[in-house]
Amino acid sequence: MGSIINAVAIILGGGLGLLLSNRLSERLRHTIMSMLGLFTLAYGMSLFLQTQNVMIVLASLLVGVLLGEWWRIEEGVESLGAFFEKRFNRNGNTESERFIRGFMSTSLLFVIGPMAILGAIQDGLAGDINTLVIKAVLDGFAAMAFASSLSLGVLFSSLPVLVYQGVITLLAHQVQRFVSEAMMTEMVAAGGVLLLAISISSLLELRKIRVGSFLPALVLAPLLVWLLATFNISLK
Repeated sequence: MGSIINAVAIILGGGLGLLLSNRLSERLRHTIMSMLGLFTLAYGMSLFLQTQNVMIVLASLLVGVLLGEWWRIEEGVESLGAFFEKRFNRNGNTESERFIRGFMSTSLLFVIGPMAILGAIQDGLAGDINTLVIKAVLDGFAAMAFASSLSLGVLFSSLPVLVYQGVITLLAHQVQRFVSEAMMTEMVAAGGVLLLAISISSLLELRKIRVGSFLPALVLAPLLVWLLATFNISLK
């Protein structure tokens, strides 16, 4: 359900962007993004505060960042975007090339990111679509801004978003019986920290944070809970 809402938001936002074209002032766009950034910041903090063991979240983030930097996840995402940009935008500015560029650029923007993964996992494991709804609002406004300059291709980026997030949701649902409430709680708390980083880095643009390197923490947090429970170890 969350992935469908996200896809619809992109279509509606992109369609509105095509209708309004360049009539939206930069000041209004900046104010709206600031508001969304502050809301995401507050929501991320609320998720983090759900933790029952802050040391598990800290440990998963520390190890996760080390792994993320070792695996160079952030560079991998950037390289993927650069590859598709070069592959599909070689020459001039014809309408077909604008369509392809709009489709590829916004597909990568909407699909590759911690919020997409976290939201889809939450949806699959607990039926919680709140993170995907927030992402839908963000993507809708982004689609509106991009569609005004990158044409109709932006609307079609809703398709890979629907497939990508839908697959993650289905996979998460399949392993639902193996995930305890405690594991889910700490994964969500770690995800809250990722949302805080997204808000500070991408939305409010206060400080550049390599959020992609944080992604392994989403797997490590529930894994650490399982290990501690199995061997009866306490970090408190």
